Amino acid sequence: MARDRVFSDLHPEIAEFTFNQNVASVFADMLKRSVPGYGTVLAQLSVFARKYAQEGSTIYDLGCSLGAATFAMASNVDLENCTFKSYDTSAPMISRFRELLQENPVRYPVEIYEDDITDITFENASITVLNLTLQFIDPDERLELLKRIYTGTRSGGILILTEKISDTTEDGVMTDLYYDFKRANSYSELEISNKRTALENVLITDTEEIHVERLEQAGFSRTMRWFQTLNFRAYISWK
Repeated sequence: MARDRVFSDLHPEIAEFTFNQNVASVFADMLKRSVPGYGTVLAQLSVFARKYAQEGSTIYDLGCSLGAATFAMASNVDLENCTFKSYDTSAPMISRFRELLQENPVRYPVEIYEDDITDITFENASITVLNLTLQFIDPDERLELLKRIYTGTRSGGILILTEKISDTTEDGVMTDLYYDFKRANSYSELEISNKRTALENVLITDTEEIHVERLEQAGFSRTMRWFQTLNFRAYISWK
């Protein structure tokens, strides 16, 4: 696994974060060292997939990056017939995902698209995953996206949403603990600072209250938070 050193150098100006070739080449390490509980989320996605995937349905992985969520779910689904559709706007991510899929084929068809998920139509979904993806979507477009996912979901289907949540603590302790987590994973103060600056106008968080209310407005009948580590939380919503 290549080591993440993307933000290790001092630059006079920090460009906005993009999912370019440099990021794609170290993305697995970046997630492991930057997202507390990421491995647990992937493991549980496979459990949800086995429980909620429906025969003849489509399973969507939105903002799929290197396909970790797709691989996790496809490894544990036990159906005769279903299709995975995985989307990302990053050409380097999609290219590497296709390589990984060739190296590690799965049982079910996986259709990989380089496309903007705010432009696509959802159909026949039993499971849709937004794993650290919605936070990169324009806030004004988030509700409409969730509405279209809901419309394209079968009865009994689910949406799984994982997000970095806005720190609403009075003293910002959640943010401080998160940066302590990154320090414990060998990120330097420079790397932490550079990445924070690069993400400032790219990754826009919401509070838990906003997420839950938005999911209800989209039409989902019930939402449950099933996981939390520091300021990262994961939800499951049912149709």
